[in-house]
Amino acid sequence: MVGLFSLIAASSLAAQSLPMPNTKPAPGNEIRPAPPHQMVYRPEVYYRLECGGCHLGDGEGERKNDIPRMKDFVGHFLSVEGGREFLVQVPGSAYSSFADDQLAELINWIITDGIAGTSKPEEFTPYTAEEVAALRAQPLGKVEETRDVLLDRMRAKDIAIHDGLKDRP
Repeated sequence: MVGLFSLIAASSLAAQSLPMPNTKPAPGNEIRPAPPHQMVYRPEVYYRLECGGCHLGDGEGERKNDIPRMKDFVGHFLSVEGGREFLVQVPGSAYSSFADDQLAELINWIITDGIAGTSKPEEFTPYTAEEVAALRAQPLGKVEETRDVLLDRMRAKDIAIHDGLKDRP
């Protein structure tokens, strides 16, 4: 009896997942949207597409999932050796779906107009597509270890660590 019920339930689920031969997309959805790397949006939209799901819309991060805060903190990476590279080589950036120029634009926005807030450095050289391409070609293998080294460099410069991961070094 249980086997028969499982078979019926499985076949009805399978039938529901297959479109009917005459099924047509809803009006306005006839053409599939292009992937983000083929679209042109404002950097804020890029952030919401690729970053906001984990770092949250305002950059606060999420401690329970070990997602560090970017808000009012991410700009500090630019004040220590290796930090500029880290912002591009971290997997969320390096493996994002964006083209190099889009990723450069997004990180520049994060630092200058967006999430970095009070951590924005006084002087900032914007990322270029060429720089992003070169850095993405060498993504980080040991993200946490690299990040911890960068945080130690910040501490050595008396930069307070407010990344939302209080129990991390």
